[in-house]
Amino acid sequence: MLFTIDVGNTNIKTALFDGPEMVHYWRLSTTRKYTSDEMGVMISQLFDHEGIDRSQVTGIIMSSVVPTINFTVEHMCRDYFGIDPMAVGPGVKTGIDIKYENPRELGSDRICNAVAAYTLYGGPCVYIDFGTATTFGALDQNGAFLGGCICPGIKLTSEALVSGTAKLPHFELVMPERVIGKTTVGNLQSGVINGYVGQVVYLVNEIRREMGCPDAKVIATGGMARLIAAKSGVIDHIDGVLTLKGLRLIYEKNQSKA
Repeated sequence: MLFTIDVGNTNIKTALFDGPEMVHYWRLSTTRKYTSDEMGVMISQLFDHEGIDRSQVTGIIMSSVVPTINFTVEHMCRDYFGIDPMAVGPGVKTGIDIKYENPRELGSDRICNAVAAYTLYGGPCVYIDFGTATTFGALDQNGAFLGGCICPGIKLTSEALVSGTAKLPHFELVMPERVIGKTTVGNLQSGVINGYVGQVVYLVNEIRREMGCPDAKVIATGGMARLIAAKSGVIDHIDGVLTLKGLRLIYEKNQSKA
């Protein structure tokens, strides 16, 4: 079985695949102070809880946007699985043509999303990953990654608003019934969430226009995908494990090459 690891700024998302089938999915908080042993014990407990022997894992692949934690994750993989993980980066076959001026600048999670979005949903398409930062990626009909845009995630936006002001309270990210709020919390929810919906709609429409593909499919992933999709009307598919599926696909491409 294949163990996939996606290290994000807020969470470490992992999944165990048996061929194309995802067997289990787990999330850990991204804590930079964890040692490899602390991380290994936690992951071992997750495997034990599901009655899975770690020896069944025959391969590991990881992507990361937190370079300072990479050594810890790699060390954990060697000590607790006896496997050197494959890391998505330069030299790894992805099957997509990256049209960046400097392809090495493109984050590994965005590469995984691009591979999964095109392979599973076809092109032309746009993916949106609602994470700590919200990332957009555009792929043409041949699967070439054209570029995209990055903006603060909705949680980061709400936290910055509250921490940067003296009297505004913390509030839950739920869609209000009306745009015109009658309370301070209602005002905050309306402004942040409806404003974010408007941002997503505008960016998707502009990306489609610049691509010359007004009907390009839009695939969303990440924690806030369903909240935004319900109101925006521009998201065609929601795939909560798009990045992890991309890791599996990249691993298989490199196994076939080997």
